[in-house]
Amino acid sequence: MEEPRLMDQVLYALRTHRYSLRTEQSYIQWIKRYIFFHNKRHPRDMDASHIASFLSYLAVEKHVAASTQNQALSALLFLYKKVLNIEPAWVDDVIRAKRPARLPVVLDRETVTLLLSHMHGVHRLMAKLLYGTGMRLMEVIRLRVKDVDFSYSQIYIRGGKGNKDRTTVLPTTLIEPLKKQLEYSRTLYDIDRIENAPGVEMPDALGRKYPNAATEWAWHWVFPSKKHSQDPRSKIIRRHHLYERNLQRAIKNAARSSGLSTMVNTHTLRHSFATHLLEDGYDIRTVQELLGHKDVKTTQMVAPGVLPHATLVHPVRRIPMSWAKVAMV
Repeated sequence: MEEPRLMDQVLYALRTHRYSLRTEQSYIQWIKRYIFFHNKRHPRDMDASHIASFLSYLAVEKHVAASTQNQALSALLFLYKKVLNIEPAWVDDVIRAKRPARLPVVLDRETVTLLLSHMHGVHRLMAKLLYGTGMRLMEVIRLRVKDVDFSYSQIYIRGGKGNKDRTTVLPTTLIEPLKKQLEYSRTLYDIDRIENAPGVEMPDALGRKYPNAATEWAWHWVFPSKKHSQDPRSKIIRRHHLYERNLQRAIKNAARSSGLSTMVNTHTLRHSFATHLLEDGYDIRTVQELLGHKDVKTTQMVAPGVLPHATLVHPVRRIPMSWAKVAMV
């Protein structure tokens, strides 16, 4: 039997290990670039020196960031360890680029209010969620109806970074706007059911385990796209969530319109959420849970100038579920 092509093996391994679609696309891109850089030689015939020369080319000729260089290295290590099943001593000897320490960009409350005032429509609501809940970009984008709990003013985040679940607060000021957004989402859902359109994308194998769940209202997107598009994996034409780059672009445009001189992105609002809670005296471990950080040191990096050392040993000061001390306009 003929052996599958290398890139087919890579794709199979990535999906077997349940890597995200973006990681899948990124790893495939880096592996292809590595092979073409060495004139299409098979990776089995190359060693650490070939990886080192490729990484040096990225740093010296392409001037990529250390994080980008390390991403390329991770893709190549995956290729050798998980696809080719090669683990010679030189694989672990490849040195990762040292990432420079960067202070996060944090906006004060007045600036957040100014930024949000220059946003409109659904993107304004999504930006408020980023700041009011501390969610990551894709956590907001992929939010489903069943994960918004109005009774307890909280949001369930499923399969966040590291494939971990957690809960975060839902500011009371966002309850009514979210309910109106769900009314709009329900309109698109009803249209899909009338037209007998395929259901939404389901995580992992839930689509096979519960074949009807994809067409249930509970699993529908809170922020659905107006149009149907092709699923990049299954190739099924269905309704997806809003495109994340549109939200990113809306925030950058709002920052430009506000006359802000700092670089503002979706993560800036998440950092601002954490910093303002810490400024109000909330315990760092509570903030750590809301952000979904594995290590409290990561949370400390969000606002190093705000945190008194004693905060680490103070009793946990829980955030009330009616929390609404957010600059919402």
